[in-house]
Amino acid sequence: MATYRTPSAPFIGREEFLRISGDVVLADVRWYLDGRSGRDEYESVHAPDAIYIELEEWLAGPASPAEGRHPLPTPEVFAEGMSAHGIGDDTVVIAYDDAGGVIAARLVWMLRATGHSAAVLDGGLSVFSETESGPSPERHRATFTPTPWPRERLATIDEASDPSRLVIDARNRDRYEGAPDQVDPRFGHIPGAKSVPCRENIEGQNLRDSDVVRQIFEASGVTPDTDVISYCGSGVTACHNLLTMEWVGLGTKRLFPGSWSQYAHDLNRPVATQQE
Repeated sequence: MATYRTPSAPFIGREEFLRISGDVVLADVRWYLDGRSGRDEYESVHAPDAIYIELEEWLAGPASPAEGRHPLPTPEVFAEGMSAHGIGDDTVVIAYDDAGGVIAARLVWMLRATGHSAAVLDGGLSVFSETESGPSPERHRATFTPTPWPRERLATIDEASDPSRLVIDARNRDRYEGAPDQVDPRFGHIPGAKSVPCRENIEGQNLRDSDVVRQIFEASGVTPDTDVISYCGSGVTACHNLLTMEWVGLGTKRLFPGSWSQYAHDLNRPVATQQE
């Protein structure tokens, strides 16, 4: 069976994953909004040879009302996290979770946005018939060069608030419509934003048919040439919508890193609760 070096698409199936050659790292990126420990879940059961990467330690900066719950970390912090986990500049990273990839997408988006090779494993933990338990294995330190976050891949709070732009909200529809939660000071969505829940891109643990997914985005006005800004609760699951739009041929769009957790703390900005 032929092997190849690098996955070009942002999602990869199990058989394709098994054919990758070279320096490949399988990363478990489980994290839970309800407060459960992703590391505890990993140590209970994980894919063979997978390492665990803590989202709040390496994939996010310090939380604050001004920046949101999961702002992007500095390039130096991200590079240190990758290096410490044995991920180098030329490492291929395949990331998974147990939520259809909506959490793992954060790591993959960060890597791809800075020019590295990475993909989400479609099906996640469920594709492995054999699993392991125990702590994350140690890998030899690698060299991962800090790279500035590309400005063209990001949107500011002012840009996300601009009604002339196409903004999509990746959260579940109930939160978009104003259902109370325990993590934000206000409920609803950015006025003008379209509801495109990332979890509607998947069925079970797998991506839905690409034509179906493309139609979901197109129904909200997304085209390959549209400047789209994606947000969610804190800039994590919004990355799944970004990767999915790329996957179905709708192009590279932008992330609002602070997302609703930043916007909701700015009491001078209006909030909407009706479907746009």
